[in-house]
Amino acid sequence: PSLRTGFHLDVQMDSTKFIQESVDELNMTLLVAALLTSVVCFLFLGSWSATFNVLLAIPTSVVGAFIALYFLGFTLNSFTLLGLSLAIGIVVDDAIMMLENIVRHHEMGKDRRKAAIEGSNEITFAAFATTLAIAAIFLPVVFMKGVVGSFFYQYGITVTVAVFLSLLEALTLTPMRCARFMHSAKENPTWLMAKMDHFMETLAAKYKSSLSWALKNRWGVLGFSLAIFVVSLIFVSTLRKELIPPQDQSLFLLNIKTPVGSSIHATDEIFKKAEVYLKSKNDIQDIYTSIGNYEHNNVVNAGTIYIILKETKERKTSQREVMDRTKADLKKLLPADTEVFGQDLSLTGFSASRGFPIEFVVEGPNWEKLKEYSENILSKLSQTGLVEDLNKDYQAGMPEILVTPNRNKAAERGVSISAISQEVEYMIGGQIFSANTEYPKEDHRYYIRVRSLPNQHANPDDIGNLRIRNNHSEMVLLKEIAEIKTVEAPQLISRYNRMRAVPVFANVASGKSQQDALDAVVKIGKANLPAGYYVRIMGSGNAFQEAFDGLIFALILGVAVAYMVLASQFNSFIHPVTILMALPFSISGALVALYLAHQSLSLFSMIGLILLMGIVKKNSILLVDFTNQQRAEGHGVIEALLIACPVRLRPILMTSVATVAGAIPGALNFGSGAETRIPMAISIIGGVSLSTFLTLYVVPCVYSLFSKLERPDKADHE
Repeated sequence: PSLRTGFHLDVQMDSTKFIQESVDELNMTLLVAALLTSVVCFLFLGSWSATFNVLLAIPTSVVGAFIALYFLGFTLNSFTLLGLSLAIGIVVDDAIMMLENIVRHHEMGKDRRKAAIEGSNEITFAAFATTLAIAAIFLPVVFMKGVVGSFFYQYGITVTVAVFLSLLEALTLTPMRCARFMHSAKENPTWLMAKMDHFMETLAAKYKSSLSWALKNRWGVLGFSLAIFVVSLIFVSTLRKELIPPQDQSLFLLNIKTPVGSSIHATDEIFKKAEVYLKSKNDIQDIYTSIGNYEHNNVVNAGTIYIILKETKERKTSQREVMDRTKADLKKLLPADTEVFGQDLSLTGFSASRGFPIEFVVEGPNWEKLKEYSENILSKLSQTGLVEDLNKDYQAGMPEILVTPNRNKAAERGVSISAISQEVEYMIGGQIFSANTEYPKEDHRYYIRVRSLPNQHANPDDIGNLRIRNNHSEMVLLKEIAEIKTVEAPQLISRYNRMRAVPVFANVASGKSQQDALDAVVKIGKANLPAGYYVRIMGSGNAFQEAFDGLIFALILGVAVAYMVLASQFNSFIHPVTILMALPFSISGALVALYLAHQSLSLFSMIGLILLMGIVKKNSILLVDFTNQQRAEGHGVIEALLIACPVRLRPILMTSVATVAGAIPGALNFGSGAETRIPMAISIIGGVSLSTFLTLYVVPCVYSLFSKLERPDKADHE
């Protein structure tokens, strides 16, 4: 209402729309994951009452996690919601283990109350161990620093709270509900349950037979498993590595530069041609142009165009394809000396810099040398084919009038150096002498700047005709006491760490790795810069390196913490090593899955790996814990393994399939923000699938071998 007649206010660019759509998709992912988990539970249990009992763990954990988010001051962002969506398949694990064991005791002929008590007591230790093992992985992650550390802190706390709440629910509410309302499917078996029981009994028998063979050929099984892990490490070098995958947000940026020295009016004409082209394209919904404030440096020969695309469902081409096509067409349409490069705004946000995937500065003491060295580095970097839109801030050739006072002549004529500088500044640039030089009009204040007339400084030669008053009140021409010449100067002077620097930025070429491009920058810099000149990675590239270094350290420390937690729980130095044998195979499965799905090793896939390291230990804990119980009853090592492992096959498969089912919605390529959910879900699906299969054989083999290293009072003979 306060706008004057003739003015209107419009929302030109709204990035919150994508955020809202992404959050809505994550909420839908939560619901679909819960639905798929329900189907898995019903297929394995064959009873709606048992399935409902398990599924009650989901609202308990998720709603409880929301309460924790509220009091901790967290927001519903991509990381907290991703954590909850991936935790759907995990929070039911404790309830599944508890319920399956209680049902097994009930089917032995025990009444519901006795089955609930004895079944829950038998599985309590394993439930505690699996939950603490997951929390142990996230403990080091929450202490990561920087912007990435802030996101990981919220993610880690969210998943940990949800898992602990699921443990509380499984140890308290699940046994109580079973004691009152549990109905075994065998009391009134359905066709589906009969088929499933027959299938599981057949599978358990075949597994027991194959496990017996594996225990007789332990070294061969371990050698084969080790070979799988070693071969899978090859994918580390083949996978693209990047901080975050680009997302189709229906928005990107075009930067256009005209030759150095172009006026803002000449630049405006170039942008008008670009606007005509952009408005003719069907995929483009709207554009917003800004000229003369490029990167807030007030460079008049450059500007930006924000391009808002139509919704993804309304266009056939992706955002990257539209951006590449637009750049190629504009380079043909605009003059040859005009530079056009794009920027994907979805890659910004993890650094305080411009947000390009490749950003670095060339530092050194001499501007001319810096110009030469930076151009050489850019030339060699462009030849690698790893980058595109390569550009730098240093632009030489800006015409500049250099006034050099002749101190001897100035002294002879009685003119001070300060008088020369002030006269040039006031006459050419103008001066606001005091706060009183204001012109009020219609409640606005206009400052009055006093300077020479335009025709008095239109040409470079006019500078020499400026008159300066000496100490005798005489007027002296500037050209009589100073040397005046036109030179070429850099348009923008940049410094980094108090050193002269040339900032360089670029995009990663389509299908190439950000890590490979950054490595090439460092390698080329070391090979082509002399002593005193350096290349320093900046912006998101620096955040990328810090994030991956921090994640790798957090993973290693997380494994160490998990070992200590398991050692204290099992009162053994040997059993934790056996349990942790599942970790290498989870990494192998994740790497293979990412490669087959054409995904990159990014921040989000690393999140999946961290979560994976926490959940895959669950299967090993189930096997080791129940084997220890069988040995405590007097069975030998091999006999205990052949009894315990087939019995625990069903809950292992149930929890693993439930985890995979919970991750499937995130792996599907639909909805806003799918590009960040896919690598995380893919790594979990691949890691859980391969590790579950290998764990069923590797852990028993390792357990039987390590049993010989136990304390004399714990060891027994095969």
